[in-house]
Amino acid sequence: MISRRDFIKANGITSVGLGIGLKPNWFKPDYTSLRPKLADRKFNSTAVEQTIARIKATIKDPELAWLFENCYPNTLDTTVKHNIIDSKPDTFVITGDIDAMWLRDSSAQVWPYLPLIKTDAALKDLIKGVINRQAKCILIDPYANAFNFGPTGSEWATDNTTMKPELHERKWEVDSLCYTVRLAYNYWKTSGDISIFTPEWQKATKLVVATFKEQQRKSGQGPYHFQRRTEVASDTAPNGGYGNPVNPVGLICSIFRPSDDATIFPFLIPSNYFAMASLNQLATIFKEVLNDTDFAGTCTTFAQEVGAALQRYATANHPVFGKVLAYEVDGFGNQLFMDDANVPSLLALPYLGAIDVDDSLYQNTRKLVLSSSNPYFFKGTVAEGIGGPHVGMDYIWPMSITMRALTSVDKNEIATCLNWLKKSHAGTGFMHESFHKNNANDFTRKWFAWANTLFGELIIKVAGTNPDLL
Repeated sequence: MISRRDFIKANGITSVGLGIGLKPNWFKPDYTSLRPKLADRKFNSTAVEQTIARIKATIKDPELAWLFENCYPNTLDTTVKHNIIDSKPDTFVITGDIDAMWLRDSSAQVWPYLPLIKTDAALKDLIKGVINRQAKCILIDPYANAFNFGPTGSEWATDNTTMKPELHERKWEVDSLCYTVRLAYNYWKTSGDISIFTPEWQKATKLVVATFKEQQRKSGQGPYHFQRRTEVASDTAPNGGYGNPVNPVGLICSIFRPSDDATIFPFLIPSNYFAMASLNQLATIFKEVLNDTDFAGTCTTFAQEVGAALQRYATANHPVFGKVLAYEVDGFGNQLFMDDANVPSLLALPYLGAIDVDDSLYQNTRKLVLSSSNPYFFKGTVAEGIGGPHVGMDYIWPMSITMRALTSVDKNEIATCLNWLKKSHAGTGFMHESFHKNNANDFTRKWFAWANTLFGELIIKVAGTNPDLL
């Protein structure tokens, strides 16, 4: 069985080292919109179109304006399938060039549109449909990271885990469930609409908490295991598929990272911070909206337990940067110091509302992960940024540059990030999964909607806070 990454490459989804369909370095675009024709778009939003026109009018740099127009609506233009099922909105969101819905990606892809749902009922309905679909997915299997539109099976059906025909892939990633909570909570806070908190949604979120508890592994390893026939070590889990051992100290095991790569030490710190935030959000919903104080109390107590364990096991005194966060730990005292481009990451913690951007612990950690002390931080002639083992050495993910800018309070740093992002798209007009640090024409994934809409989110933020940078 080939790895996911090899499958993608075999099917022409990536262009690593191939230069397929790329423009030469001297290519100068005419900045004509690369969006699909109106009739070919998957979904049209009046509020999104108005936002594009409003923001573009403030951007003096024609290349940035072009990139924004192409990228910001990319999720709606190309990846959504919106229906009414059982009298309720249902929205299936693919990642782009992979025809499956990741819980993480689908949440992140529609996130930049949330501020617009107060004025666009159709867009509100679409995002409500994502929340409904995610609840269905969780009830099918809370351990799965990616789902099919229906029970169609998957190329990963032979993985040694409990596969079902509705699943595209079954890699257990704590953040998958956190993202669904984040989206529902902020949809409610933005719109005031509590109709999303259906009995099905409540059942799904209680399963989220039960799964988190199960993966604290206080009573054995739990039911989840995963093995895949592959030459890529990070595409499968050791020790019979249960991952490396942990000391049950209150943290939650994540056998895979948000990159879909296996963890080394299963207590993935960014994901545990994210889980703590999600548990607190659930507590608020169940207390203030659903009047279920018992379950709200369960969520609050759980969040406090995870927080106490993070304080005790996730930090260390680094010889250069002072007190910092590790990326992964095992509860036995072992710690891994690095960061990965995929979110949640240590860099992205303030973006997720998991830590204050001014916190000295975060700032020290930020300095570490944006330095050569992070083995997946790369500097080249095109840009500098964070990558990860999913694609390999020397490949920077535009997502990490975007996230650096989104979490920065330094105007000069934001300007530098915008310049790197402009240099990274290789004339295609879109953000990619990754690019080689010395050659932007050597990139992976021409159609990666999360990276595109995240870039759009950055441009909107900069237009509101530092418009002169555009």
